[in-house]
Amino acid sequence: MYKNIVVLTGAGISAESGIPVFRSETGLWEHERIEDVCVPSALVRNPQKVHDFYNRMREGLKSKEPNPAHLALTKLQQEWPQKSGGKVSVVTQNIDNLHEKAGTRDAIHMHGRLMTMLCTACHQRWEFAGQSAPDDTCPKCGRKGTTRPDIVFFEEMPYEMDRIGALLSECDLFLSIGTSGVVYPAAGFCEIARSSGALCVEFNLEASATVSQFNYGLYGKASVTVPQFVEHLLKTGEVLRKI
Repeated sequence: MYKNIVVLTGAGISAESGIPVFRSETGLWEHERIEDVCVPSALVRNPQKVHDFYNRMREGLKSKEPNPAHLALTKLQQEWPQKSGGKVSVVTQNIDNLHEKAGTRDAIHMHGRLMTMLCTACHQRWEFAGQSAPDDTCPKCGRKGTTRPDIVFFEEMPYEMDRIGALLSECDLFLSIGTSGVVYPAAGFCEIARSSGALCVEFNLEASATVSQFNYGLYGKASVTVPQFVEHLLKTGEVLRKI
């Protein structure tokens, strides 16, 4: 029986809840150029534009709810340890809060979170659901003008990579859900897990760019494939290989 499970989720799982996919054919993200809102230099050039952009996204999250795929992963995380004695760890590339709304515990947001802010002076972060501005005062250290959205911009290192690497090296089953396979370092997670002996399964609308690294894939809407996979795994202890 599989003991430890690592789940990687990407934009595809949240798209079914109405959250736009980050990478699009237009090269725009929510109608903005990525270089204007998601690179460190943008904070220097036009910090108000950056804050306004993430304020709009944060406001938009209020109406979004987790879908059956998010809920199934929460169920897996809650029930699998009782069956296997292991654990289920969720790593997400998404900055939304749908895993948290679904009840998932300790999801690792490797690209940051919309619902937290970060101080560039004291490096503390805090929960935040309002409207931010470049001249805000940090509630942790009291400095003014040092707060920014807690988002990993291009050219910055994703969060908790050491922890993620350790989880991948000790997992027996790796599930990748709704990811394109073109964004590193997440695109390399399957290779790490498989080299440690894990069975690797991808869930997607169609085969990803890294499909050859996986043992097999289940294709279709995550809100359909993931719940079926989880129910079968919890019932039998075995993986579902065909939907």
